[in-house]
Amino acid sequence: MPPETPPRPARKPPACPVCGKPAEAAHRPFCSDRCRQVDLGRWLTGAYAIPAGPAEPEEEEGGDPPGRF
Repeated sequence: MPPETPPRPARKPPACPVCGKPAEAAHRPFCSDRCRQVDLGRWLTGAYAIPAGPAEPEEEEGGDPPGRF
């Protein structure tokens, strides 16, 4: 007889990224339409923007100063 394997524990549904409650299938990955709208509002206002340093100026190839032919 093969050894008995213990039963797998039931997986918890993933947590809502806004409030942490269990996600509902109808609103996945959120728990409700309200949390879905809160998340959309955060995207539209730029709350999820990735901070970055100032852009470095691009160097032109060719070595000629601008405006000279």
